[in-house]
Amino acid sequence: MSEQEQRLIHGQWSSRMAFILAASGSAIGLGNIWKFPYLVGENGGGAFVLIYMLCVVMLGVPIMMAETLLGRKGRRSPVNTLLNLARQAGAGRLWGQVGWLGVVAGFLILSYYSVIAGWSLAYIFKMSSGFMNQVDAEKARTAFLALQGSPELQFIWHSLFMIATVSIVSRGVNRGLEAATRYLMPLLFIMILALDLFALGSEGAGQGLSFLFKPDFSRLSGESLMIALGQAFFSLGLGMGAIMMYGSYLPDGVSITRASLIVAGADTLIALLAGVAIFPIVFTHHLAPGMGPGLIFETLPIAFGKMPAGHLFGTIFFVLVFFAAITSAIALIEPTVAWLYENRGMSRESASLWSGLACWLVGLGTIQSFSDPLHWRIGDKSLFEWLDFVTAELMLPIGGILIAVFAGWVLSAETTAGELALGSRYRLWRFAIRYLAPLGVGLILLRGVGGM
Repeated sequence: MSEQEQRLIHGQWSSRMAFILAASGSAIGLGNIWKFPYLVGENGGGAFVLIYMLCVVMLGVPIMMAETLLGRKGRRSPVNTLLNLARQAGAGRLWGQVGWLGVVAGFLILSYYSVIAGWSLAYIFKMSSGFMNQVDAEKARTAFLALQGSPELQFIWHSLFMIATVSIVSRGVNRGLEAATRYLMPLLFIMILALDLFALGSEGAGQGLSFLFKPDFSRLSGESLMIALGQAFFSLGLGMGAIMMYGSYLPDGVSITRASLIVAGADTLIALLAGVAIFPIVFTHHLAPGMGPGLIFETLPIAFGKMPAGHLFGTIFFVLVFFAAITSAIALIEPTVAWLYENRGMSRESASLWSGLACWLVGLGTIQSFSDPLHWRIGDKSLFEWLDFVTAELMLPIGGILIAVFAGWVLSAETTAGELALGSRYRLWRFAIRYLAPLGVGLILLRGVGGM
């Protein structure tokens, strides 16, 4: 399909920078601001960071390049892209199911991601109102549990977040996705730098930076290595069709390799800057860096509440979390919207509305999982835990493996080499996508299956 035909169907990024900002927004989300810092805290600090960065280069970048080249070569939604490319390569129609795997995974992830992202909206108002000023650990935990235990409050924040997501996606590639990330990503970067400057002026700055960047391999376990491998894969938003979808809007003249490296670098940089913002504050107030998921919503509000102008910087922090979440959310729902637009003859506005409504309805189950966990259980897991497990531990790794196999073994070397334009370095990518990527993601899958 020519660029002109693609432009008539969906639209196209106006420049390489537009793609980089959008793809970075897709990758940069709650995993960077919320999950990465507490994983670093739980797994020994600097040594974990070093292993994580190595995994991004060896595993994440090759798969991101593969997804992007598949998207640009196919120029359609992930389902139709893989169907068309499989047909051209003489492969079976079952490869289209790999596209479905990613689309459904992204849809399900957004259904619960929206609920958690809604908490950031709630905390923007909590911090700006001064509600968290001078709270102790017990009051901070009580406030967070009260939010989780209230289906009415979570309903409001979940609904507002989905409305914001749908309103952006319905405006299309250029006026919606590109326009949103063009402004949100620079603002996100400015805000996290402001928080970093604030944190570096605290008493615990030296201890926090040492914890984050000074490797101590004695604190690294085999489980830590697996967690770093998984975080490198999930943090870049791979296996869910979003990068493939964004790649379909990429002009032919843009270097996929250079763009993928920049996106992976930006994703890693934001995760590290989040750590720079968080750990000096944690050590200044003698808090435990390995607090787990509660680090953002329970631990940090205590610290912000004790600081001069803490309500201001706390508000900025949760606005930052919201911006990171919304740029990922629009990428998660875009493959579903594109498929409805292509296959059901819907307008983009209708496709966005129906996709968002369905996602919102599924999200109500996650709300009930948090507010009434004893009754919303299937076996030993709540509905939310099952959704998280099935998508993150099964669907995404399976999708990642199959994408690597398709790009490395089904498509010809001539096809992929032509898209990547790597020259003599093409052999390195082909080795990585054929052998290293399936092996690495396979280990993530085995770890997930072992946790059933």
